[in-house]
Amino acid sequence: MTSADRFPLADWIDDHEGCRFNLGSSGMRGAVPPPPWPRRRVSREIARTLRAELADHLDIDPRRLFLAHGASEANAWVLGWLARYRCSGTRVARARVRYPEYPPLFDGARALGFVVRGDGRPVDVAVTSRPRNPGGELWTEETLSDFAEGARALVVDETFREFAEVPSVAARGMAGVWATGSFTKYFGADEVRVGYAVTPPAEAASFGRYVGLVSDEIAPASAAAALGPLRTIGRVRKAVRAVLAPNLAAFARAFPGAKLPAAPLHFDWLTRTTGRSFARRCLGASVLVCPGEYFGEPRGVRLCLTRRATPAALRAYRRVRDRWVGPPSAESTGV
Repeated sequence: MTSADRFPLADWIDDHEGCRFNLGSSGMRGAVPPPPWPRRRVSREIARTLRAELADHLDIDPRRLFLAHGASEANAWVLGWLARYRCSGTRVARARVRYPEYPPLFDGARALGFVVRGDGRPVDVAVTSRPRNPGGELWTEETLSDFAEGARALVVDETFREFAEVPSVAARGMAGVWATGSFTKYFGADEVRVGYAVTPPAEAASFGRYVGLVSDEIAPASAAAALGPLRTIGRVRKAVRAVLAPNLAAFARAFPGAKLPAAPLHFDWLTRTTGRSFARRCLGASVLVCPGEYFGEPRGVRLCLTRRATPAALRAYRRVRDRWVGPPSAESTGV
């Protein structure tokens, strides 16, 4: 399998994981204890238990929740459903995104036949992440509503929601609002391979039949492993906060005047160079960041604040930035 066969953002991170200073990886894997795997064989019924307890965590009816093998799969399910069933009456389905955005949301929409637009023209579906990946900002409900103006459906990837400690957008059960998420970021449970999609109340039954056609069941061992951090979320939260507190303090020093992100992510806007060129400069100093072109915006780089060594990595990043670009400005910090 070549890089062209896979996910370019993941390839970039994996290909440079040997860098001394890692500001590329966005999850808590390695920073929080991994979830324990079951020591004995578990029944398929464990998935039903996970579904019920995850629904309680999200404050929704479990009949609206469908387990997937990750958020990307859940997003593909939802976008595929909306392209086929919700967008009838238009010759070509149209989706709105606001760049920079997480690539599977807009590239996935294109792969499923959507024409993707980054402007305010009429669309069938609006797609976003919340908190935003790569920027880390938390859109208010008013901003979400403005963003989805005129769309038949709003799809919100909430993979980083737990970092912001806010309710799911799905909790209110609004018509046309879909939510997705996973255990890979906040819980650091990459190996568990569990994600989910939440439907609007009126879509649950018909979407469930569709999911039954396009998916396989979650492995019982994965479902059991996902229950571990969900049932001990208080301890997980304490571990996450212990890592993020010094990282956010280091971020405040590296980007004076910048608003602290709601999720451990930051998009650094660049004015003198492209993100790809600057990311390569960073590699020369063994600093890993992600070029903005992967997020649909080539004028910046994404920084992730999820490692215990993030304070040292941010100092190394600033040395490279100050030399080749200059100190952060109001534009680069989003102020």
